[in-house]
Amino acid sequence: MNESMNYEINRLLNFALQQGLIRESDVFYSANLLLAKLRLDEFVPEKVNEALRVPDEILGRLLDYAAAEGIIEDTANQRDLFDTDLMNCVMPRPSEVIAAFRQDYAVSPELATEHYYQMSIASNYIRKARIDKNVVWKTATEYGDLDITINLSKPEKDPRDIAKAKLVKSSSYPKCLLCRENEGFAGHANHPARQTHRLIPLDFGGKEWFLQYSPYTYYNEHCIILNGQHVPMKISRATFENLTEFVTIFPHYFAGSNADLPIVGGSILSHDHYQGGHYTFAMAAAPLEKEYEFAGFPDVQAGRIKWPMSALRLTSENRQQLIDLAEHILKKWREYSDESVGVLAYSGEEPHNTITPICRRQGSAYQLDLVLRNNRTDEENPLGIFHPHANVHHIKKENIGLIEVMGLAVLPPRLKENMAKIKAALLSGRETVADDEQLAVHADWYQEIRALHPEIDEENAGQIIRNEIGKVFMQVLTDAGVFKRDAAGMAAFDRFVKECN
Repeated sequence: MNESMNYEINRLLNFALQQGLIRESDVFYSANLLLAKLRLDEFVPEKVNEALRVPDEILGRLLDYAAAEGIIEDTANQRDLFDTDLMNCVMPRPSEVIAAFRQDYAVSPELATEHYYQMSIASNYIRKARIDKNVVWKTATEYGDLDITINLSKPEKDPRDIAKAKLVKSSSYPKCLLCRENEGFAGHANHPARQTHRLIPLDFGGKEWFLQYSPYTYYNEHCIILNGQHVPMKISRATFENLTEFVTIFPHYFAGSNADLPIVGGSILSHDHYQGGHYTFAMAAAPLEKEYEFAGFPDVQAGRIKWPMSALRLTSENRQQLIDLAEHILKKWREYSDESVGVLAYSGEEPHNTITPICRRQGSAYQLDLVLRNNRTDEENPLGIFHPHANVHHIKKENIGLIEVMGLAVLPPRLKENMAKIKAALLSGRETVADDEQLAVHADWYQEIRALHPEIDEENAGQIIRNEIGKVFMQVLTDAGVFKRDAAGMAAFDRFVKECN
């Protein structure tokens, strides 16, 4: 008998018992599943006295053994596939998870989501230890405290994994990472393992949807609400109906949708889905700076919010009237053009206008934020006119999706090392970084920081750099606004509202 592995198996079983993943009656069943995966022959129960929140340390030892024994190749991808397979040996079945969720929901929606979220962490479906490596801070701005995250949670690809990925036979099952068929899928070099994935079914007006948590959590209880059918993203009346239904079921959560057009949409436009969670973004706290009235909708309070992007906020206890008005505004915006501010609804037959909607509860009232989006490009802005402009690409070049719209920047991992090098350059008094291959993209920004902060020192340098990155993100959001926050832009915003009356 391999005594060290026997102990690690007992540790994993103890962890699973503590986290409520299995019960005492499941211990030998789960142990035997683990023996088969690890190609071991015997198991002896041992008493383990420890309390862990995540299983990473235990899994690390089991993975090292598997690699040493040739069960897996010692690459990041192979380890991820195998540790998910191991954790599935100590997981409840989907039907058990659903039953527990419904039992908790009968007590309160908060209890149901809290236990479901903790299970997703305990099962290592949400790799909490990796996510905790992300660099996270807030930057105070005139629009509130913007959230900044440098995403370090995704491991770099090993060349051996890249080579294996090329050998994987092409398959359309599951069709994408959001399809409900991912639940329990073993994964391969081109698709993450999902044996520990568990879905909660939802009913939106007779249509089957599902709740899950994002494995790449960017904020508290970051969830995904996915259509049971693999159909493309589409912002329509059904979107507003579904978002308001979701916050009826889970009034402590918000829910929003990425826009349904390239450039202004999210990363997966092929599968209709929303995102939500238990978190208050700066946008949610943004005040109304101008109220509007919409004829025929007396029960809806409406106005423009103080936010770098162009957003209307609708609030009402009359859910149907709220949905009716949101649909009315969407239809008007789809066809709206104002050449004076560069807004064109179409280029030929190609549509450009859409909306990023966000829904939340305010007591018994429903609140919808409708962020106006346009995905036009031109020679000067080939990536998008209402998109981060070239002067901020050194910090953020990617699409501005739902998460960014609400005030959370998800920035690339390169920035962590860049920040350290910029700090060293500033403290050394270096005049330019234009001659540094890695930092050259930041050369103009570096000069701005030097000019703005001549008294920079070891004590304040880190905070200054973080604040300046936050200010760049604020400019990113401003670039993405269709009606700029100047006199001409605000007048254009008013003209659109007038068009809706």
